[in-house]
Amino acid sequence: MTDPGLHEAAASFDPLRRKLIRVAYRMLGSVADAEDIVQDAFIRWADVDRDEVRVPEAFLRRMVMRMCLDQLKSARHQRETYIGPWLPDPVVEEEDEQEDVTLPLMLALERLSPLERAAFLLHDVFGLEFDEVAATIGRESAACRQLASRARAHVREARPRFHVEKARGLELAQAFFAASRSGDMSALGAMLADDVSLHADGGGKRPAIGHPVFGLESVMKLHAQLADVFRKNGSTFVRAGFINGLPGFVTREADGELQTTALEIEGGKVTAIYVMRNPEKLRHLH
Repeated sequence: MTDPGLHEAAASFDPLRRKLIRVAYRMLGSVADAEDIVQDAFIRWADVDRDEVRVPEAFLRRMVMRMCLDQLKSARHQRETYIGPWLPDPVVEEEDEQEDVTLPLMLALERLSPLERAAFLLHDVFGLEFDEVAATIGRESAACRQLASRARAHVREARPRFHVEKARGLELAQAFFAASRSGDMSALGAMLADDVSLHADGGGKRPAIGHPVFGLESVMKLHAQLADVFRKNGSTFVRAGFINGLPGFVTREADGELQTTALEIEGGKVTAIYVMRNPEKLRHLH
């Protein structure tokens, strides 16, 4: 027999679930952790006197943000022991979405303290007044202004400076796939900026370069080596899409596992390549 209280809680919670997962994901960079946090929030919501809650969305956002802060502060969440470069879980956006917190910005947020990250997201991304930010993270409004200001200074360079038209971005992503897999180094080189960088996250679960690669010459040399691998073992295009706000594509590699590639583009040139190979961060794409 279904608990009517649980059904009532779900009726008010479920329409907000996706928004809350996006809040948690932007804080944590992990889809699985975000989903776990939001599910825990639902369990707590079921026990709340909901008649006393004037604005459920604000109440639940506050709850989720505080749970994220607790997780970020916990020792078990530290990334010091992560093998190789860390990238956030890839989120391939729906057709009607355009992510405002891009992958480079999420990497910049990683360098902030949990409170700075929370203040920046709540004020600069979600547009909350500082009084509400203060109520959410348990600090004075003036302190929240300082937190957001410090965060803004640190992430300024990571904010998109050039808007890539969606169709053009996807066209470039498909051209990048074709050139990189076929070994057409001339076409590939024409797409890359002189200061291009490549970042790959294997998490110790699959082979991946252990450190970022910088500069056109080094990135081209690596892709020349990879082209031989692709020719021998294959790489199947699954779909193009915007991954964490950047144009990119999903592939199935020779080992049967999925992989995502996201491209940061400025002035029509690829300035950064982000490759996710860690199967634990790709499960939600299956």
